[in-house]
Amino acid sequence: MRNRLTLVALALLLTASLALAQLGATTGTTTVSVAVTAEAGLTVGTGTTTLTESGTNFSSYTGTTSMTYYIRTTASGGSGYIELEVTTDFTPTGGPSVGSPPSTGDALKYSCTVAAPGNSGTATACTNPSTAATSSETSVATFGANARSLIGGNTASVSWTLTNDPKYQTGSYSATVTFTISAS
Repeated sequence: MRNRLTLVALALLLTASLALAQLGATTGTTTVSVAVTAEAGLTVGTGTTTLTESGTNFSSYTGTTSMTYYIRTTASGGSGYIELEVTTDFTPTGGPSVGSPPSTGDALKYSCTVAAPGNSGTATACTNPSTAATSSETSVATFGANARSLIGGNTASVSWTLTNDPKYQTGSYSATVTFTISAS
């Protein structure tokens, strides 16, 4: 009987130690991975850029559109750009026109400024002045390989100059300009 009690006591002790071992802390691991890709974003000013005349009679109308760009290009061979296109010409008819100006030489021209990406890489502003078009996109800025903006973005702007032709009828006219940013 005594051997049996000893055997039962030993079995209980062994079972209790195994139970306690299972209640102890356990560990595990995981691998976290991410694929960081080329990426770009753009915020354009207030939505309306008003061109105003200043100076002598029939001096050009001028104004500036401000923007913030966000970009990351691939380190090896990557690139990026900001472009613009007049997607809806001036309306109503009788005033300025980008696609069919009333006089030869009438144009919506622009100059660009672009801050260098804040973390790495280069940015090159458009050739100043450039002429806006309704049939194709024209350059605002280009970015080289490994261009990486600040997380809050970097600044750029387009300064507009519109010919003030006496042929324009009086009134208010507006056009839509669409900006596009891309990164690879």
